[in-house]
Amino acid sequence: MEVAPSNHLRTFELEREEGAIIESLRALSRERLPDPNAWLDGELKRNVLTTTLDAALNWARAASLWPNICFTACCTFEVIATSSSRFDIARFGMEVLRASPRQADLMITAGTLTWKMAPQIRRLYDQMAEPKWVIGMGACGITGGIFRGSYSVVPGYNHIIPVDVYLPGCPPRPESLLNAVEMLRKKIKRSSARASR
Repeated sequence: MEVAPSNHLRTFELEREEGAIIESLRALSRERLPDPNAWLDGELKRNVLTTTLDAALNWARAASLWPNICFTACCTFEVIATSSSRFDIARFGMEVLRASPRQADLMITAGTLTWKMAPQIRRLYDQMAEPKWVIGMGACGITGGIFRGSYSVVPGYNHIIPVDVYLPGCPPRPESLLNAVEMLRKKIKRSSARASR
């Protein structure tokens, strides 16, 4: 009589074949499969810039200062010379002098200030958009200059409005005004959007 192979032996062979397949698969999968989105990390590092809100706002503010017309005396001619092609104040985004204080954020105080004119200068400053900055230009704008002993002269614009950068000279050269603008830009870049004046 012939004996049929038992199911037990067949099951054992089947398990051995499956085990061999599993072991070969395990041997091949020792290394991780490459991430299909790995290219995205490189793209993000090359094309995405992360920064703070303060840095972005300060960069924009420092790159586009809009000066207000507030020229009361002789330093005005040096500001005009700074607008010429030789000194090119337009590279700072300042080529258009604003006639309206509501469109300006920088006041360049060039010249002697009398007490009679002081309320109008204060009104111009109050009407300027926030944040706003002031460059005190020339000896007359800083201390009253050679006229400081006079009863009618304000001994510096800082008695009327807050001054951010002082620019000495009588009159200061256009290069000095450009240096003062650069100092103001550095000050703006260090400021915080939450800080109040």
